[in-house]
Amino acid sequence: MEDFDPVFGIEVHVELNTKTKMFCGCANEFGAEPNTQVCPVCLGLPGSMPVTNEKAVESAIRLGLALGCSIRESSRFARKNYFYPDLAKDYQISQYDEPTCYEGSLEVVLDDGTVVEIGIERAHMEEDAGKNTHVGGSGGIQGADHSLVDYNRGGVPLVEIVTKPIEGMGSRTAEVARAYVATIRDIVRALGISDGRMDQGSVRADVNLSLRPKAQAGEDQSAVPFGKRSETKNVNSLRAIERAIHFEAGRQAALLSDGKPVVQETRHWHEDTNATTPGRSKEEAEDYRYFPEPDLLPVEPSREWVEELRGTIPEHPAKQRARLKDEWGFSDLEMRDVVAADAIPALLATVGAGATPQAARKWWMGELARVANDQGVSLEELAVTPADVAELQSLVDSGRINDKLARQALAGVLAGEGSPTAVVEARGLEIVSDDSALEKAVDEALAAQPDVLAKIQDGKVQAAGAIVGAVMKATRGQADAGRVREIILQRAGVEG
Repeated sequence: MEDFDPVFGIEVHVELNTKTKMFCGCANEFGAEPNTQVCPVCLGLPGSMPVTNEKAVESAIRLGLALGCSIRESSRFARKNYFYPDLAKDYQISQYDEPTCYEGSLEVVLDDGTVVEIGIERAHMEEDAGKNTHVGGSGGIQGADHSLVDYNRGGVPLVEIVTKPIEGMGSRTAEVARAYVATIRDIVRALGISDGRMDQGSVRADVNLSLRPKAQAGEDQSAVPFGKRSETKNVNSLRAIERAIHFEAGRQAALLSDGKPVVQETRHWHEDTNATTPGRSKEEAEDYRYFPEPDLLPVEPSREWVEELRGTIPEHPAKQRARLKDEWGFSDLEMRDVVAADAIPALLATVGAGATPQAARKWWMGELARVANDQGVSLEELAVTPADVAELQSLVDSGRINDKLARQALAGVLAGEGSPTAVVEARGLEIVSDDSALEKAVDEALAAQPDVLAKIQDGKVQAAGAIVGAVMKATRGQADAGRVREIILQRAGVEG
């Protein structure tokens, strides 16, 4: 690899969360029964007429503005022709030579704080294709018994963000690629235009990579042409993006070092083997025989509307993280963990509901992260709201429950038993503050362990911990540990 400079580019596909599809009124919802969200328009049946979804245009323009793009005053859709079974009408409606959003740039912050500026060539609107499922064999089309097609996804509004070639990243190429896609995901979530779920395909990436020979002595690197590129399709996790680039760089370097050519082609990523395999030879634009879509009007947003949308663009996620870290008083490591767990929205909402940042972090990064991991779900999928967490902490702060009892109350909330207060009352979890009950429990514990009482009376005050433990066990953790210790020392006739 020391003889080459990796050059990469990424096409990120973002599914917009509009209620309906890009050009028809079919529902845009994930997880429905196959082929239940289709109509003549998204199937391209004769006589059907598409109509552009204005909300999708609004989302696309907001995303373009967040990426620093210029917004074209007049753009249009085209027909991109190719013949695959996931496109019922044999063409995809997409923007081609006149994308609405073009010429942007995005600052990407790496783990060590290094900032890399990524050039954005375009962010164009298009419709998604359907989904093929290959049955039998390894799950791929090769060796399958038969294939099924679900057209529910066909016509879902997409924005495809295309970078300019990114070069000079050297050994950090894969890290930069991962950070770039993570930043795009954060932005679309902050804009509220997509759930950004890579596991469901809401954000997915095609990764182009080539190796450019390093310039020889006296040679200008910029004069060295790019190498042939491969395009790894539909990579749907940040980890996979890094691994796909590492694999492709190694594969291409081995070919070139052996004097063999790199074939320009699409490739499939395999999560189980961390490797790519050949797909099809890579088409050029002319192979798609683009021509203007005759059934759709041009997209012509007014300058006033664009400026109005510009006013809705939220703070850049990287800048927001830096600000929150300072405001919340978190260390670099604590903030990095929160970001890695995708927990900023939950913490923000919990703090907004009245909890301190430290308390919000304690619950979301502690007990709730453990439960989410056990259940194999994300934090946002747990059956608990930020308001619940804030209420739970307020019960702790008021002294009605301690952290141990709070975890029991939280389990009740997650089980659907109601709010934290309702669970505490229903399960009888409040701390026992009645002195007579605590004195009785302490007396019983001291009577059972006279040797411990003798140690305390000899000045070994720390031995009181054993009695506190016994009382906590007897009261099922509902005693006020501090008050129990005071009573123990009073009974032993010593000062704490």
